[in-house]
Amino acid sequence: MSAESASGIPKGQVDLLDFIDWSGVECLNQSSSHSLPNALKQGYREDDGLNLESDADEQLLIYIPFNQVVKLHSFAIKGPEEEGPKTVKLFSNKENMGFSNVNDYLPSDFAELSEDNLKGKPVILKYVKFQNVRSLTIFIEDNQSGSEVTKVQKIALYGTTVETTDMKGLKKVEDH
Repeated sequence: MSAESASGIPKGQVDLLDFIDWSGVECLNQSSSHSLPNALKQGYREDDGLNLESDADEQLLIYIPFNQVVKLHSFAIKGPEEEGPKTVKLFSNKENMGFSNVNDYLPSDFAELSEDNLKGKPVILKYVKFQNVRSLTIFIEDNQSGSEVTKVQKIALYGTTVETTDMKGLKKVEDH
């Protein structure tokens, strides 16, 4: 029995797409004509003809806030063989990161993407590091061929929601 369902989603996990707070999503160094929604939004990310592309150099810094706390299990980043991402660093709950300070922080986890990963095989994360995720920053440091442009066809995040969190209860504590 495979650990993945027919959709490629790891067993027991859900696609966290529905829990993304789209109003807060940001991507630094994206090409204006090939922007993040091409790789992240439902429908767009299923079309391999649509890419997120880097602009000034090969690096991309993507900030994804969630509208509720999630447990992140794994991620999939699809890309072409040559310009697809290679080194990917993930940061849990780090706000306001930029290229100037991204190396000041230790990533919660990182991955070197293989050819299988670029075709959509999920990367399993150090689950203990991603138990209470309110936001995720993805730093794509370089690409497979060392070229100036990195292309991402799809980004998918898999995990579960932390349903026991009572947001109203949290608000009351903050008010005191």
